[in-house]
Amino acid sequence: MEVDTKIISMYENIGYLGMYGSDVVITILIFAYIINLNYLTMKHLFKSLAAFQQEVPVIHKATQGYGYTYADLPKIFEVINPLLKKHGLGFTQLINGTQIATCLFHVESAESIESKIDIPQGVILKGMNEFQVLGSAITYLRRYALSSMLGLVTDKDTDASGEQVKHEPKKATIDNARFQKAIDAISKGEYTVEELTTKFSLTEAQLKTLEV
Repeated sequence: MEVDTKIISMYENIGYLGMYGSDVVITILIFAYIINLNYLTMKHLFKSLAAFQQEVPVIHKATQGYGYTYADLPKIFEVINPLLKKHGLGFTQLINGTQIATCLFHVESAESIESKIDIPQGVILKGMNEFQVLGSAITYLRRYALSSMLGLVTDKDTDASGEQVKHEPKKATIDNARFQKAIDAISKGEYTVEELTTKFSLTEAQLKTLEV
């Protein structure tokens, strides 16, 4: 394969030929050419993916998880499938041993990109047998792998985002003897109903007493 002598001269001038030799430099140039060619041949896929990402909305459905809500796979498919078709894209998610391989492809050019994710092994979940655990893991990983591949926003994770969730402190209870003393203090203007109900969790009978 012929390599532009000007490029060789450039590398020679900056000292690479002296350091590594012409064979190494030519190999590097060929490798760089192949990488650049790969990017050029992916232009249809990348263009369609970019157009898809400009149109796809935030996909969020209040399906409850552990500390977060998310859109499940049926909801995701409902939103993305028409847009994928519009932009000439498709995907597969194949199980290969202990991995899930997600492949996004451009229908006309056959250009494709692929990512793989490991399926955790030996996981035990309460109330589920090993096949149910496996099915749950595969569904979970498919959703996240596809979301990552397409750049989807499909959940609201308060733990991951650092969003603070306020938890009201549990109120103490008050026995009837102390409650009566509080009632006496209220009648004397030394205490208020608001202070009492703010500080203590009252029984139904105690609340009725306050209403009289």
